[in-house]
Amino acid sequence: MKFYLISDNTDTLMGMRMAGIEGVLAHESGEVTEQLEKAMKDKEVAIILMTKKLIDLCRDRVYELKLNCPRPLIVEISDRHGDSRITQTISEYVNEAIGLKI
Repeated sequence: MKFYLISDNTDTLMGMRMAGIEGVLAHESGEVTEQLEKAMKDKEVAIILMTKKLIDLCRDRVYELKLNCPRPLIVEISDRHGDSRITQTISEYVNEAIGLKI
């Protein structure tokens, strides 16, 4: 099982590659969706890492996959320029998934 990165930032991609995590760059919603679908079909990919900016581009599709597909796990990361609100994002996800406000 492996990690896979979908990033909008070259520095993030290069840093992850140095850690042994392969991935791709994407900037447009169509590119992101295409790369996400491709990664979802790869049976070796256990965790897909995506930058916050890209998740925001196709949030509905990402949440649909998170809620309906048992694998791989899709994890939001911030890039080196980000000011990620990861706690708020997790709270929103839980609220959408089960209607519970944290």
